[in-house]
Amino acid sequence: MLSRRLLTLNAAGFALLISWWVPALDFWPDLDGRVFWAFNHLISPLNPHWDTLLGLLNTRFFDAAAFGLMGALFCWAMLEDPRPDRYRHWTSLGITMLLTAGIISLFVLRAISYGHASPTRVFQHAQHLSELVSFKTKDSASNSFPGDHGLMLMVFASFMLAFAPRRIALWSLAFVVLLSAPRIMVGAHWFSDVYLGSLSIALIALPWVLCTPLATTVARGMENALTRFKPHA
Repeated sequence: MLSRRLLTLNAAGFALLISWWVPALDFWPDLDGRVFWAFNHLISPLNPHWDTLLGLLNTRFFDAAAFGLMGALFCWAMLEDPRPDRYRHWTSLGITMLLTAGIISLFVLRAISYGHASPTRVFQHAQHLSELVSFKTKDSASNSFPGDHGLMLMVFASFMLAFAPRRIALWSLAFVVLLSAPRIMVGAHWFSDVYLGSLSIALIALPWVLCTPLATTVARGMENALTRFKPHA
């Protein structure tokens, strides 16, 4: 029997998609435009310090730092676990999480044909941050839907919500907002790429992993395999 939580989360995901698909609703295009121009007007040669900061937040270095922050949260959750086999347990959960992220990424790549260019490629008079800083930064994409960066953050946060202590789970939720924001602020993603595209996929797909025995069963199998593994001397 399907749990009420799974059905509720799935319903929320489908409701998001319907709110975007119904032609009479102009909510998402209007919100996307408002959010983009609110931040794009701040990108200017008159704000060099802001331009530099925003540029740094959209480099590969920051992406690596964001991955490091998630790793630190994961290690924190592992160290908070009182069980004696916590390292093996959390290693198994980590592998399960990576498998889930990989399968969802493959599904998005192969099954979702819809896509669109980022706002900096759509609006003719958009300010491009890459033209104002002296280093390489990401401020556009030929296809920005759905937000892959935001989706992976949501996968991580969902696993933390399911298995980590509450305060760590809340930090992981905060990271979804904080670490996906730079892409939206610079115009590499529309607001809806993350909070409609990524979020609807997360709400539809992840409950089938985390609100059912699937994740726990896969992790337990991984844990049993690690228990039997004996490295050669």
